[in-house]
Amino acid sequence: MAYADQQMSGNKITALIIVALIHVVVGYALVTGLAYSAAKQILKKVTTVDIKEPEKPKEPPPPPPKQEAAPPPPVAPPVRIDVAVAPPAIETVQVAPPPAPVVPVIAPPAPVIAPPPPRIPPKAAVPKGRPAEWVTTNDYPSRALREEREGTTGFRLTVGPDGKVTNCEITSPSGSPDLDQATCDNLRRRARFTPATDGEGQPTTGSYVNRTRWVIPKD
Repeated sequence: MAYADQQMSGNKITALIIVALIHVVVGYALVTGLAYSAAKQILKKVTTVDIKEPEKPKEPPPPPPKQEAAPPPPVAPPVRIDVAVAPPAIETVQVAPPPAPVVPVIAPPAPVIAPPPPRIPPKAAVPKGRPAEWVTTNDYPSRALREEREGTTGFRLTVGPDGKVTNCEITSPSGSPDLDQATCDNLRRRARFTPATDGEGQPTTGSYVNRTRWVIPKD
């Protein structure tokens, strides 16, 4: 600061000296007959001395604030692990366990052997005589005749090795039980067959299927 004040005082003294010289020059000019206006302009220009104060030195910027260091993250204490594991208890068995069950070995089934083909072709039972004469209109049940009931009875006969009927089965009823019953009764009495034969040509049990139609005779 003392140096700056000293420099300002020196500048002022220099300015005063210059102003005095200017006054001398102006007086001389007036004496020599210079125009008054010229002297006035010079005096005005010279007397207005712009004295600039020296610029103050810029203060250095303040240092940046110190950043506080972030606190360290919390560290959890290590978990204590008990590695001492108790050994498993050993149980002593006095009785020995039963033996494992024996799995039976299943033998594969024996191959099926087809029977040998018959030496003689089997034959079915063959009716003797005329089957249409086994049941006739003369066998019509009286009640069904009075009520004028008609129908067709389907049947299956079982024929024994002697050619006689051993069983009669109704396969298709006529709608009138008395007509169906009359059918089987007459077939058992009258039907005769040549018995069926097997592959050896021997008589065997066979069957016969047919139908009987019951129609009221016209006079």
